[in-house]
Order: sequence, then C-alpha cells, then structure tokens
Amino acid sequence: MYLSDAEIEEILGGSGNSIEEEEMDLSLISLPNRMEEETQKTETSASDAPDSSKKPDQNVPAAAETESVVQETTQTAVEDDGIEVIDVEGSTYNGKLMIISDPSRVFVGVPDSYGENSSGLTVASMIEKYDCIAGTNAGGFYDPNGSGTGGIPEGIVIYEGELLWGELYGSYSLAGIDADGILHVGLMTGQHALDLGIQYAASYGPALVINGKSAGGSYGLGGGLNPRTAIGQRADGAILLLVINGRSIGSLGATLDDLVEIMLNHGAVNASNLDGGSSSIMIMDGEFLTSSAYIFGERVVATSILVRK
Repeated sequence: MYLSDAEIEEILGGSGNSIEEEEMDLSLISLPNRMEEETQKTETSASDAPDSSKKPDQNVPAAAETESVVQETTQTAVEDDGIEVIDVEGSTYNGKLMIISDPSRVFVGVPDSYGENSSGLTVASMIEKYDCIAGTNAGGFYDPNGSGTGGIPEGIVIYEGELLWGELYGSYSLAGIDADGILHVGLMTGQHALDLGIQYAASYGPALVINGKSAGGSYGLGGGLNPRTAIGQRADGAILLLVINGRSIGSLGATLDDLVEIMLNHGAVNASNLDGGSSSIMIMDGEFLTSSAYIFGERVVATSILVRK
C-alpha cells in the first residue's frame, strides 16, 4: 500500500539493476607482475645511464652496497613463500583467511572428466593431482539429498581458457581468473567470460563485493549461518581465500553479509561466495586448516581453488 513496485522489487532482490551485474572496474587492481616489470625497466634505464659526477673508484663501494641489498631481498623472498594464513572470527563463527600475494599461482582444479558416470575429487586429491601447496573447494555441483558425487558441476567450468561444462549463452554467477591474474565475479554468460579472457572459472555465487562495494547494497545479502567458502582480490592483486567453519558448537557458521564484512575489512575490491556447507574446506601443506562439516570426512567436489607451489 505504501511502497512503489520498484521499491518492493529492490527490497525483494528482484530489481534488474542488481549490483552483481555491475561492470567491474579493472583499473582498481594493480597486478604485482606489471608493477615489477615497470620497476625493472626503470631500474635498468637508470643503471645504464652513466653518472659523470662520480669518479671510477667511487663506484666500487656503491656496487658492493647494491649487491648486499639484492642478497638481503632474495633471502627475504625465500623465507616468505608469498602465502599468509590468518584467523578470522565473529560472534557465531571462526575460520581461516589465506592471502596469496601472487595471483598467477591461483587457478581452478578439475577432475579427469565430467558427466553422469563421472566423479569429482576431494580437495586433497586435487592438490596432489596438480602438485600444489594449498587449496579450497570452489563451485557447486548436482547434489540431490547430499549424495552428489561431484561429477556434474553447477553452472559453468572454464579450465585453461576452454569451456569444460555449461552453456555459452546461459547466465551464471561465477568467479573467474583471467590470464593477467585478475579475479572476475558476478553474473555473466559463458561466452562473455571467454571474451574477457577468463582462463579458470567455477560457478556458485552470489558476488559479495564489486568495485569495493557490498554487492548486497543497502539491504544486504542475508543468508543463514553456514560453513562458507569465498574468494576475493585486493587492489594489489593478492588473492583472498576464505573458509568459515560451521555446524559445530565452536562455530555455528557465517552469513553472506559476514563474508562481505570480512572481505572488505581485508581490502577486497572484488569477491564472490563459493560453494559452502559440507563442501567447505581449506588445506595447506597436507594439513586441514579448517574442519569439514561432512560427517563422513572430506567431500568429493567438482572444482577446487588451488595454489601452485
């Protein structure tokens, strides 16, 4: 009686202007490889230019000092493998956030085949298959009464730039990584994803953060308390992998809005919800960093997010 049709649609989430369809501003992401290349070019140009203000013997200690700095930097790089895992917690949940500084190390792992007679793999098995250091579960899959085998993915799957599963012109909520290491999230067709140069993608959703703003707008995304998995990317290109424990006394779970808050608090420019529930798991160096809500152990899944060594 008191609200317009447009206002009602917006409250119910039925508006056609969903932020999940908002075009991503790729300029908000500064990839480390691009910055490194530019720095190397600048340093090379500077080193090639002769400095007439110095005598030849004055260059010797400068060179030694430079060598010392390079050795120290290299040693730091060896000690820091580019992965940081931190604890996250709220009033109803706890979990882990993995930060991978180099986005080129992150990709979507898949089983050997898909179809009615095929089966997925556990995240641990996919880590072993691809000889990776870490991973989480990724997209959804056909799971009637919780008995799915991971052989039939939900939505689309893109692997090494090829559409392995799904339709070119169906619209899906997905998380995909292009050849430059930029994370794409939100609603798009399979063809659009390929046109964007996305190399790896899995479907689930919804998008949590787009261009540094909550995809839920002023009304939020809601969602009950559940185990959750999500992926995001900071402005410096670092990938954020989040897994929340749930369905236990120590951690009931998180809402979608909880995931938005965590992602924004850790600098995510774009982020998407992935498959959760009994599929949620995070593994690194052979260790289960989070607890599975699946009573029979780790579930087989259709896709996983993997981190190269």
